[in-house]
Amino acid sequence: MKQLNLFIELTRLRRPIGYMLLFWPCSWGLTMAYDFNQNLSKYFFYLILFFLGAVLMRSAGCIINDIADKDFDKKVARTKDRPIASGKISVKLGLFYAISLCLFAFFVLINFNKFTIIMALFSMPLAFLYPFMKRFTYWPQLFLGITFNYGLILGWTSIDNNLSIAPLVLYFGAIFWTLGYDTIYGYQDLVDDEIIGVKSTSIKFKNHPKKFLFFCYLIMILSLLINGIIMNFNLFYFLMLIFPFAHLFFFQIKNFNQNKIENCFSIFKSNNNFGLLILFILITGKII
Repeated sequence: MKQLNLFIELTRLRRPIGYMLLFWPCSWGLTMAYDFNQNLSKYFFYLILFFLGAVLMRSAGCIINDIADKDFDKKVARTKDRPIASGKISVKLGLFYAISLCLFAFFVLINFNKFTIIMALFSMPLAFLYPFMKRFTYWPQLFLGITFNYGLILGWTSIDNNLSIAPLVLYFGAIFWTLGYDTIYGYQDLVDDEIIGVKSTSIKFKNHPKKFLFFCYLIMILSLLINGIIMNFNLFYFLMLIFPFAHLFFFQIKNFNQNKIENCFSIFKSNNNFGLLILFILITGKII
């Protein structure tokens, strides 16, 4: 039981926000490509597969992140008690867990078409390079955005079997969505990160965080607008965009306080609601 609890702590399974933020873009791409005049069983089956894949890959990513950052984590108050940083789980056992999770994720992946499998395998290095970016650049969150939203492309190709401009437009916007919310998340560790020399957009834009967030979230909203035009969505879709706009600008940015850790984490977690909201709006754009 102790090892199980350590495994759950290591993979952050009690914190669903991580794998949900990985899952929502997958569901967006799938919804955009799916023909809702067909039987919905395939749609829901693929949603389940993408959800399982998100949980497995996010869990494996957490382990690789903790292995890469174990020396940094020991010096940060919020992360010093993580299983690998504290020595409760060895690096060797952590690697075994990560490889096992990737293997299970592969069994999920082979349920899709060949093009999606190939595209997913090309993305694998991205998933494990992110933890090292903070050592070399102030833009690790940009790299995370490229990685975390790649599932949007896979969701589309799982149905369409080729790429199109529509998912690429929304993928571009979603990268900046992640760039925004992970910058907010990073303010929890700002003081410790500056001391130990870790780089982030939270540090780079610490004097003007709301201006930076405004820029990131504006690109996300614009991508939703352009995507709706490309997809020839109905008027209801465009009217509904007022809600994600209000959430990003009048809830997240307006209420954001970089000096309060609880505030940063609360606003970061609210992006789970944003992901669900975009899924709902995409569905209405297709079927109403």
